[in-house]
Amino acid sequence: MRKINVILFVTVIVFSISTSITEAREMSDTSTLNSKQQAIVPIAAFTASGNIDKLKTALNEGLDAGLTVNEIKEILVQMYAYAGFPRSLNGLGAFMDVLDERKEKGIKDEIGKESGPFPKDKTVLELGTEVQTKISGAPVKGPLFDFAPAIDEYLKTHLFGDIFGRDVLDFQQREIATISALASLDGVESQLQAHFRIGMNVGLTEAQLQALIGILEAKVSRIEAARAKFVLTQTLRPDESVQRQNDVKIQIFKAGSQKAYQGSSEYFTGTVRIDPQFAAKDQSRVSGGLVTFEPGARAAWHTHPVGQTLIVVSGIGRVQQWGGEIQEIKAGDVVWFPAGVKHWHGAAPTTAMSHYAIQEEVDGSAVEWMEHVSDEQYNR
Repeated sequence: MRKINVILFVTVIVFSISTSITEAREMSDTSTLNSKQQAIVPIAAFTASGNIDKLKTALNEGLDAGLTVNEIKEILVQMYAYAGFPRSLNGLGAFMDVLDERKEKGIKDEIGKESGPFPKDKTVLELGTEVQTKISGAPVKGPLFDFAPAIDEYLKTHLFGDIFGRDVLDFQQREIATISALASLDGVESQLQAHFRIGMNVGLTEAQLQALIGILEAKVSRIEAARAKFVLTQTLRPDESVQRQNDVKIQIFKAGSQKAYQGSSEYFTGTVRIDPQFAAKDQSRVSGGLVTFEPGARAAWHTHPVGQTLIVVSGIGRVQQWGGEIQEIKAGDVVWFPAGVKHWHGAAPTTAMSHYAIQEEVDGSAVEWMEHVSDEQYNR
């Protein structure tokens, strides 16, 4: 019995040391965000945007990642300062539902610590001013606060005193939440830029901020991620960002400036006219063209590595995927072919059809051509 107890004791010690090493590495790794920090991103973003269904998923994932109940409540409460009371209250209501559902499943979530007491030797205004100055790197002043002194007082006393002064979350966690929320709102780029700077002032590295943007793209939306990436570039390298804006200009390709050509008999049956609209260039992999099929004309069987979208603009046509039935398409219809699906499209037997074709390239190729569509297959 004593031997078994010794083995158990050693096992516990080894596990504890291993866990401590893992946690230490995670906390000291400034190239990424730890699991709890990562979980904050979609919680704050979906609260700010009001997407309750996705927020509930993010809340479950946050609890599973180790966020305590009180830490998540603190995030949701803080959101009212950036997204308004309605979004914050809705988020808290959704969190109550999530906790009830988890409790019914027998999941016991860690409540976590409550906020400690505020310093007795400082007023809330003094505490908030101290916190604001610390995380901003200098006293915050400006004509806006001279114009509206009340907002300056509210920021110091309420946002940075009453909210940021609570120790349930650290400053890095609060800035991750703030940045994620602001990236999900329109028209607040200047505030987002300010909080990127504050994030770096409280110890978040460029790599961690890039990781935050990666989570926005993977878990929230490419739109939010693109907005955040643009603002971060302006924050980190303003001269480079301005220069790029000056160097890169929009392009307008006038109607008729791009030469049309006949579709090759290697890839098409019948008479087909292709009017190029735009080609993949720079970081973009998307290309598009207007394709006009005379009656009875059609493309050969083919696939696309990232799929293809057709927007029918005139006439009547046909589409078919391998093993499926021929379907009729008309002006106004939009057709989506998933990646790798073998298919063809073309005009009806007695009516021409035109559509825009939009597709993405992979390794420089947007299509893989196969055998022609036989008359027998076309006339089924």
